[in-house]
Amino acid sequence: MSQRLQHLSRLLESSPNDAFILFALAKEHEGLHNQEEALAFYLRLLEADPGYVGLYYHLGKLYEQQQDFDKAVLTYKQGIEVSKKAGDRHAMSELGGALLNLEDPE
Repeated sequence: MSQRLQHLSRLLESSPNDAFILFALAKEHEGLHNQEEALAFYLRLLEADPGYVGLYYHLGKLYEQQQDFDKAVLTYKQGIEVSKKAGDRHAMSELGGALLNLEDPE
């Protein structure tokens, strides 16, 4: 286990629903090619804070890597709605681009 992963895990013990820590753990596992662990942390984040806009792009991309395209499309669409409510046009644009690339790859 990397030092960063150990540190984040310790932080999570004192703040088990902290969105930033959950997201960081998911990204750390993704970087270590632990897709199942990354997915588990993304889903935990989705449950803890469904308004965390940054989640949806990365979760969608992970679903794409796993070739679960239906879940990726659904995740991008949910993310577009969440980012719209948050007024985050940048995230909404990124999610829309990811969705477009997935639905019409040409």
